[in-house]
Amino acid sequence: MCLFWGTTYLAIRIAIETLPPAFVVCARYIISGSILLGIALLRGAQLPRGREFWVACGCGALVLGLGNGSLVYAEELIPSGLASLIVTLSPFWMVGLEAAIGGERLRARSVTGMLIGFAGTVLLLLPGTEKEAISHSTLVGFSILQVGVVGWTVGSLYQRRQPAKAHPFVTSAVQQLAAGLIFIPIVLFVPAPRPVFSERSMLAVLYLVVFGSIVGYSAYVFAMDRLPVAIASVYPYFNSMVAVFLGWLFFREPFGWRELVAMVVIFAGVAVVKWENRKLAHV
Repeated sequence: MCLFWGTTYLAIRIAIETLPPAFVVCARYIISGSILLGIALLRGAQLPRGREFWVACGCGALVLGLGNGSLVYAEELIPSGLASLIVTLSPFWMVGLEAAIGGERLRARSVTGMLIGFAGTVLLLLPGTEKEAISHSTLVGFSILQVGVVGWTVGSLYQRRQPAKAHPFVTSAVQQLAAGLIFIPIVLFVPAPRPVFSERSMLAVLYLVVFGSIVGYSAYVFAMDRLPVAIASVYPYFNSMVAVFLGWLFFREPFGWRELVAMVVIFAGVAVVKWENRKLAHV
């Protein structure tokens, strides 16, 4: 999950070179969800029923539709490496929303860690020189990503609290298919440039289907089902390192001392939050 999801930032950037974001999200998840659901039916797996089915669909709409869909739209505005660094703020949302819905309450050390992470974000978004200004596209991309991160976090936390009889991989299939289907009206009725089916973009979508969705997201659902949130939520840091390197390697996306220091500061803030949560878990 950590390895393959780090590469999907680059794949998304390549896919949207000639394909509209909504089309990429729609095609990706309809294909991957249909494949996984077909395999589950052939193997006689138990499918979610009743309320469990609708919970899976709703969480798929939040986590994948809103969460990943926002990332695809944001990458039209900002580099893939920068997008991956901004997404590393997701654990702060995870801890904060967990407390808001009645989980472990925020403590002074956790708040301190969040403030450290926020300082890293400010540094990341600062203009490179005094004469520059923060670009409008960067601010819009950042805002879009925060909406997506909130959707991803809410869906993940809600899914985690629901009793489920179906296997996590089957739940993953339902969520992916639901996310793809809700994007059909957007593809059909929201004005967008006509898709151009270049070999490069189509291969990128195929990569997202196989390694981003079938392998990566199924592993994520399994991890969220079997591991503590503090462990399962470390993936953005590995992802960002892979994404930043690939963005620099293939597109020469900027990555200098400011981005490096911002990454270290954000990671330090998250480390403080996770250390506090781990300590409380053993009390």
